[in-house]
Amino acid sequence: MNNREEIQVGIGFATGRANFQQVLKTNVYNWQECGLTEREKVRLNLLVAYDLEYSNTKQTDYTNVSGDVLGLVDDTYFIGNAAIEKEIRFLAREGIVTPAEARTLFVGGYASKRNILLYTAMKNKMDCLLFLDDDEYPVAVTKTHSTAIWSGQHVLNTHLKNIRRADITNGYHCGYISPIPYIGFNDRLSESDFRLFIEAISNDIVSWDTIRSVMDSGGVTYADTDVLVNDSPQVVPEINRAKFISGSNLCVNLKNPERVLPFYNPPGARGEDTFLGTCLHDRTVLRVPCYTFHDGFSMYHHLMDGVLPIELKHIQANSKKIVSRFYRACVGWVRYKPLLLYITQRDEYERQIARMRDQLTLTLPKLCAYFNRNEFMNLMPELELYHKNVRKHYREFLETQRIWTKLTDSLFCDSREADRKAQ
Repeated sequence: MNNREEIQVGIGFATGRANFQQVLKTNVYNWQECGLTEREKVRLNLLVAYDLEYSNTKQTDYTNVSGDVLGLVDDTYFIGNAAIEKEIRFLAREGIVTPAEARTLFVGGYASKRNILLYTAMKNKMDCLLFLDDDEYPVAVTKTHSTAIWSGQHVLNTHLKNIRRADITNGYHCGYISPIPYIGFNDRLSESDFRLFIEAISNDIVSWDTIRSVMDSGGVTYADTDVLVNDSPQVVPEINRAKFISGSNLCVNLKNPERVLPFYNPPGARGEDTFLGTCLHDRTVLRVPCYTFHDGFSMYHHLMDGVLPIELKHIQANSKKIVSRFYRACVGWVRYKPLLLYITQRDEYERQIARMRDQLTLTLPKLCAYFNRNEFMNLMPELELYHKNVRKHYREFLETQRIWTKLTDSLFCDSREADRKAQ
């Protein structure tokens, strides 16, 4: 993006948490601190797709933003169910897509919230869209000896410096990224047992060595100081037919609508970022040097008030809340892994599913005994259900892309081409 041109920047939150306002304020003041709110040729557009059912919130939890915060952004778009249904009616009335096709993109699941943010940004002719999560903060934490060292991060500014030469830029994450707590191995669950379980449900980019290292750090991932002092982005490699990205600290270049791709996840599963990553073979994806701190267990809201702990708490598997979060993450992984295998390792799919089945058969009873939670046995029927439906989910995955292309070709590609010719 040419620095002499005005840049329309979208910042998107797909949120359902009551503390959204605090996260928003922290980020907006961060943009002010690095000078972005005062740059004449940078227009900041806030887009919020909110879910009232996720944690029983109300509309004003998202829309009632203070005047001090609103004064630092140029425009706002709040997108709830009513706004989505209105847009579906518009698209149908104009004959662009059918109501059923529009609902495939915009209704139900994590991917739909990201798609409506992408669509809204493109409809309003934004040049890029940065996705941020409502449980991540613009700070990095490293560790020197026994002390946590904190540094502010110019997340948005870093993406703007790099997005002009990429289709997607993706930053780094520190803090409580992994939902896996520290496990004290014993005769009920050995390290080899747990390793077998993690290998069964994880993807190719998650190695046991990495998981073991995070567990040894009490569940904390510390920022890499080499990344913090290095301004150079790195090209994200393709591994087993996928470029692995995260769904937040993620910026999408919207200048060429035909290069923008939609998100998808199987019903009730996650992995919308992973499935997007399987579509990026001919896209330029850069890992850019900025961190966000992931507050995965909601223990560090006070970071947004300037309270910086010198030691981060270890996540022990000794509370119902922590074990429940780990269990829910395992369900999510099991639900999306069959489709990931089907997309990336089609020739090996049946063998890989059989291997997962064997590994879970051996390890699930041991997890139940260790955590004293019989729910872990549910992972086997979850695997069988999503294995049974994998071809259906693959058709939905392809259909989402077809509908998105139909939508963007009709609404955006022609108008952007006209704009280019007019210039």
